[in-house]
Order: sequence, then structure tokens, then C-alpha cells
Amino acid sequence: TLDEVRTALGDCKRCKLCQGRTQIVFGAGNPKASLVFVGEGPGADEDAQGIPFVGKAGQLLTKMIEAMKFRRDEVYICNVVKCRPPGNRNPEPDEIAACEPFLKAQLASLRPQVIVGLGKFAVQTLLREETAISRLRGQWREYQGIPLMPTFHPAYLLRTPEDKKLVWADLQLVMKLLGKL
Repeated sequence: TLDEVRTALGDCKRCKLCQGRTQIVFGAGNPKASLVFVGEGPGADEDAQGIPFVGKAGQLLTKMIEAMKFRRDEVYICNVVKCRPPGNRNPEPDEIAACEPFLKAQLASLRPQVIVGLGKFAVQTLLREETAISRLRGQWREYQGIPLMPTFHPAYLLRTPEDKKLVWADLQLVMKLLGKL
């Protein structure tokens, strides 16, 4: 169960990210969710509140979820790394490797119908490949037998709002698969 995964994670000190965090940001939402969003890692707001995607990017993600005819508490949201990288830098390979078993265990416990990978790090970690997110987005892939839709991260959309239409097209494919269109 998710509780067992969280217990196994404990007060994690498996990588250097533990040194700068306020708290572990494990994940949030419905443990029986049909739809799971996987992001990169917590930022300052998430580190302070202990909840993924609560800052500006999270507010945009919530709007995206609602546009998909879901409530935020109906889906599950987590990140590849569970502690904030300093200065919101990208997570490093050893940090991803330390957290990945917990992400895999979360997803195995959740067994969603669909996963949406938000951004390069989430998608590359889940797919174990280096292809650019701009080439992966919008095309169904698979993670452990679960359909995976790669798309741009909401933080990227805040910087590049003209690409929101591409993400909406990706999310409509997810809605179609889940019978929400």
C-alpha cells in the first residue's frame, strides 16, 4: 500500500537532497486513482507544505486536472524525487536513482489506468530513455503495462504559454482513454 511505501521511505537520507529539505514530499491524492501525474521534484512551496504541486505550476496543474473533468482529490500526484533540489536545480542521476524505487513502489501500489508524465525528468525516468520531451510528448508510451502520456511540465507552460494548446491536445487523448470526452 502507499502507507507501506511511505513507511519504508522513512526519514530518508539516501541522497544529499535530505540536507536542504524541510520535509519529504511523498505524494497526494486518491490511492485508488485511475489517473496519476508524475512530476520532477518539489519546489519551495511544496517543501514548505509537504504537498506536491501547490506553487504556481501546481495551480496550473490543478486547472488542467479540472479541465479534464476531474477534481484534484480524485487523481494522485507525485514526483520522481521526494525532496527539493536546492535552488530548484534539476535532480542529479544519483538523486533520481535513490528515489526511483519509491516512485516505482508508489505506482505499483496505485495501479492507475493512465500515467501522465510531466516534463523531461519524469518521462525519461519512467521510460528509461533520453529522448527529448518535445519529441516524446503527445505519443502514447507504456510504463509497466500502464499507458503513459508524456507531456510538458506546468512550470514550462508558465514560461512558454503558447505550448498550452499542445498539452491540452495530450490531455484530451488521456480523457478519451478514460472515457471523459
